[in-house]
Amino acid sequence: MKHRLSRQDDFEKRRQHLKNLTDQELKQRFWDLAEKTVNPLIDLAYKNTTPAIERSVLLRMGFSSLEAKALVDKTIEHGLISKGAGHVVYRLAKIKKLEIRDAGLALIKDKYWQNVKSSFEEKR
Repeated sequence: MKHRLSRQDDFEKRRQHLKNLTDQELKQRFWDLAEKTVNPLIDLAYKNTTPAIERSVLLRMGFSSLEAKALVDKTIEHGLISKGAGHVVYRLAKIKKLEIRDAGLALIKDKYWQNVKSSFEEKR
């Protein structure tokens, strides 16, 4: 024999603060709450990155997977991962007037890291 659990229906009590709202006000409340829920996730994604994301960026910039891994590892090693590995390569290319690929290959060979680091410090 199956026993059914009865659910205490408290819908009327829980909706008291909403019952006098118009459809438009309810829609607005929904979107306000949705935004409040999603904003921390957007903020987290905007301010944080992962090695996988950075490798993906570098792959799209024309680096091989082995080069991308090396660049990301070195970017982490030099404490610049929060700036983005692709951004680091791009910044160096601009500073030294190099092609993107040449800038990345130089970084892999441990060249110019201090130039990139100091360029980020200057922008503060």
